Amino acid sequence: MSRLIVVSNRVATNTSKATAGGLAVALQAALKESGGMWVGWNGNFEEAAQPRPEISSAGGVTYATFDLSRDDYEDYYNGFANRTLWPLFHYRTDLTAYDRRFFEGYQRVNGFFAQAVASLLKPDDLIWAHDYHLISLGEELRRRACKQAMGYFLHIPFPATEVMVTMPNHLALVRALFAYDIVGFQTESDLRNFADYVVFEAGGEITARGMIHAFGRTIRAEVFPIGLDTENFLHLAKSAEAKRYRTRINKSVGDRDLIIGVDRLDYTKGLRERLEAVERLLEDYPDNRGRVVMLQIAPASRTDVPEYIEMRHELEGVTGRINGRFAEFDWNPIRYLNRLYSRRALAGLYRASRIGLVTPFRDGMNLVAKEYIAAQDPRDPGVLVLSRFAGAARQMQAALIVNPYDTDEVVEALQRGLHMPREERRERYKTLMANLRRDDVYAWRDSFVAALEDAREDVDLDLAS
Repeated sequence: MSRLIVVSNRVATNTSKATAGGLAVALQAALKESGGMWVGWNGNFEEAAQPRPEISSAGGVTYATFDLSRDDYEDYYNGFANRTLWPLFHYRTDLTAYDRRFFEGYQRVNGFFAQAVASLLKPDDLIWAHDYHLISLGEELRRRACKQAMGYFLHIPFPATEVMVTMPNHLALVRALFAYDIVGFQTESDLRNFADYVVFEAGGEITARGMIHAFGRTIRAEVFPIGLDTENFLHLAKSAEAKRYRTRINKSVGDRDLIIGVDRLDYTKGLRERLEAVERLLEDYPDNRGRVVMLQIAPASRTDVPEYIEMRHELEGVTGRINGRFAEFDWNPIRYLNRLYSRRALAGLYRASRIGLVTPFRDGMNLVAKEYIAAQDPRDPGVLVLSRFAGAARQMQAALIVNPYDTDEVVEALQRGLHMPREERRERYKTLMANLRRDDVYAWRDSFVAALEDAREDVDLDLAS
């Protein structure tokens, strides 16, 4: 078996299933199986960073990590990755910052990653790059004469052409993707957007075999929807910590119905509109007053990016206004928390909730939706209200699918979920769980690695001819 080299912006070195996310666990398992290596930034800063990775091992996996300079981090991560690509790929052109310095920093740091990776490679390695931070990595590796099979997976959406072309460097960025052999997307919509750009903007073509040709190369682009580590999350939901949190929230809420939302504090998640939908629920259906509690957990992220600072203040204001309008001396309709909770604790809170409210305006997949279902009690499960614009909606049609821009539709789904008969809830849960078990994170990993293995065979044939 070829050695797998995983490359990501940050490296997850924690191998405990109790603390690591499903993606980290799945990748660590694949790396252990193939004797592979995980390469990326260690989170530390040096005044003048050098791409000389520090090698360590844990749990049968080898890690190669390195420092970045503060200037590189600002231009590459806070700049192009999170102030240009993130808002653009989530259709927020109004928040997208176009700064030449950011793009130059992004290319520079991708070259830095490539130099680190190239120093570690063996001829038959498989390279798997992850997410929007490292679009240019493959191109930088090819410039260093690396001929190994390379795959890339985009965890966030790929935008429509009319959105993509608003970025000055759009052609250079898409050209960079053609350095890879495999390019993976979360949904058919993302793949379609990519193919449309290649054909109508870059002058490429879709071949008779379904491959995509442009910029002098032919690549394989496919949908690989990421899944949850389903069985592990079922185990977490039954843990002692999960039970403690479930007991605490049940005691606090009493016989009221709990609606839960769990999201990073991000403008793509539709948080203000979600809170306002709860406000409308109390307006339109007064019987819910004093009977329903919304728990919104939103840990702060990217705290040095101005848009996120402004959004936090806005949400605090909305929460205060709604509570001030409806609260009684013994009941607040909204509980808004800016802190992290362990995955076990979240599993307990999910299980105690009658409704999981997941309403992003745009999301690559959204594993919270899958975690919510996996945590439910099969005998008396809750109801998932899910945005049609989350990638998870394609696999979770048994949820109540809503348009998060349509407040009336969200309110009606909440009211329906609060009064849904147990038998209907159980039938929906069974369908959703069957999907979660079939399309879990290991199936995702295995399908992508198999595609990379096929690409390596093609590379071997090309080199031999």
